[in-house]
Amino acid sequence: MERQELVENIVKILDNKKATDIKALHITDLTVVADYFVIATGTSGTHIRSLADEVEVEIKKMGTEPRGVEGKTTGWILLDYGSVIVHIFTPDQRELFNLEHLWADAEETDISKFITE
Repeated sequence: MERQELVENIVKILDNKKATDIKALHITDLTVVADYFVIATGTSGTHIRSLADEVEVEIKKMGTEPRGVEGKTTGWILLDYGSVIVHIFTPDQRELFNLEHLWADAEETDISKFITE
């Protein structure tokens, strides 16, 4: 799956499961770690686990599995799809780690067409 298509599908899955404040940051020119970060917030630890599980299941159905999953018992779950890394936070953890600030030089990708209002 192409990285753009992967970002689009992940955003749609997170949105369908009621994640909030979803952002996609294009980080290709800033690091070799990945091309995109997708960042989202869930309402609780249970919700972020549900969001991560749904992304994993649905993306696997499309033929792509994560290289790694971290933090299933914390307030920050990371799904590593190689070129796309997904960060799912509880509200307090998102505020604490503030990835958008840390990666302020990243270009935010317009995902508005993948989000239902």
